[in-house]
Amino acid sequence: MSNQSAGRSGKAVGPRTPRSAEARQRQRDILDIAMDTFAARGYNNASLAEIADRAGLTQAGVLHYFRSKALLLTSVLELRDRSDIEQLGPDRPQGLAFLRHLVDTATRNAEREGIVRLYAVLSAESVTDDHPAQDYFRGRYDGLRALVADALREACGLTDGKEDRVEHAADAIIAVMDGLQVQWLLSPDSVDMAASTDLVVTALLRTLAPDRFGPAD
Repeated sequence: MSNQSAGRSGKAVGPRTPRSAEARQRQRDILDIAMDTFAARGYNNASLAEIADRAGLTQAGVLHYFRSKALLLTSVLELRDRSDIEQLGPDRPQGLAFLRHLVDTATRNAEREGIVRLYAVLSAESVTDDHPAQDYFRGRYDGLRALVADALREACGLTDGKEDRVEHAADAIIAVMDGLQVQWLLSPDSVDMAASTDLVVTALLRTLAPDRFGPAD
């Protein structure tokens, strides 16, 4: 999803592009504060007034950079995505390497509680009517399911005839990772997200391709 939103005229309207280094830093500071605030309170309960106060600005000052609260939210989500893309590097891993990357992501997530909370809170909240992040999360899940399914096909060397099983396995991996995040946020000392993700990925690989990964236990 683009970090731009459509205005009434249909013309794309995104965050302003600051010219000075000081203004660019101020815009990034607003994003960091908004990320923390949305993670703690959700979109609906977070207020521009609180974000502005923490940033040392008026509400009009925040809107000078982001035009609307909804655009501020989508900009925060895009910032989160850029962080993940930077972790991947210039070449996205394929097949089994991508599945191992998911386990590595679970390990990294245990060190970035704020981003995990942001995703957990906003993804759940986005199912409500007219939530501004609903299209973002719908698109994100569609794209992630496709990536995981492609990785499973390549890792397992699957041909036609097992398409439903691959799609279901991709759904299961994503569901496990998201569910583990909620459990970990509530009880971080009791949940090992990486170990549980690795267990599920390994079990699904053995189920889909026992000739390559050994029979399921």
